[in-house]
Amino acid sequence: AHACIRHRQRVARSAHPGRLMSSLTAAAAAVEPGGAVVAAPGFWRRAWKNKAVVVGCGLLLLVVLMALLAPWIAPYDPYAQDLANRNVPPFWYDGGSSAHPLGTDPLGRDYLSRLVYGGRISLAIGVAVAIISGLIGTTMGMLAGYFGGRTDMVVSFMVTTRLSMPVILVALATVALIGGSLWVVILVLGLLKWDRFAVVMRSATQQVRSLDYVAAAQAAGASTARVLLGEVLPNVLPHLIVVATLEAASAILLEAALSFLGLGVQPPLPSWGLMISEAKSYMFFSFWLIALPGAALAILIFAINLAGDGLRDLLAPEGRA
Repeated sequence: AHACIRHRQRVARSAHPGRLMSSLTAAAAAVEPGGAVVAAPGFWRRAWKNKAVVVGCGLLLLVVLMALLAPWIAPYDPYAQDLANRNVPPFWYDGGSSAHPLGTDPLGRDYLSRLVYGGRISLAIGVAVAIISGLIGTTMGMLAGYFGGRTDMVVSFMVTTRLSMPVILVALATVALIGGSLWVVILVLGLLKWDRFAVVMRSATQQVRSLDYVAAAQAAGASTARVLLGEVLPNVLPHLIVVATLEAASAILLEAALSFLGLGVQPPLPSWGLMISEAKSYMFFSFWLIALPGAALAILIFAINLAGDGLRDLLAPEGRA
């Protein structure tokens, strides 16, 4: 009986990243009416059966590969201008050319090349903002959830203050004062998007800190840093991954909005939001100039959100009906 109880405590514990998948699999094991234990499907098998993960990660992988292989995929230099071939339509329109499959912009720059390189900027902004805001919010949330008391009060006050300020308005004002550039946009959004990380990590840490293995680590004399990093963080990691995907998608949309207003990424960088802004004067004459970067942006956001929703199902299956 003691061995059985001990085994159950170890199965419920996923305090180390290497044990996370095994513990999830063991916890999801089913028992047949005859008493036989049936092993649950492995992580990758469950991931393959999850349509949201397959479609979302598949689309996201295509965008990532396109961005990484941009120098080999793009047929032209995205900054090279050819004023003799301005506003050439895509190949499926009359007047289109196979030399420029997706046409050219008002400055004669190849649109396919700018779309491919624009994916690099969008992905870089999403990942960088998620990392910066995740480090800030996760640290604050874990400290508030673990220590409670005055620490929790201070963090809660900071979160409430942050939530009282609209992100887009603060970002517009800040970028307008400092000046728009790629790094300014990343820093501003990274310093403004940490609140959701803090709220989720605080709640998750409060649930984890009362579990037996955290008390055992404290009784064994482990330092606070060792408990937080070795026992608490691996158990709240699924929540962190889901929030990071949502915040990355939100950051990409915010960058596109800032660039559309002329306060984000500055020319001649091929940002998708900037490409839409540059084409708004031609939307009634050359619709593809807006439709193509808009479609690319929508596909990327859709892929990230779909992958995040699927990962939530996989990493916390007991939380879904």
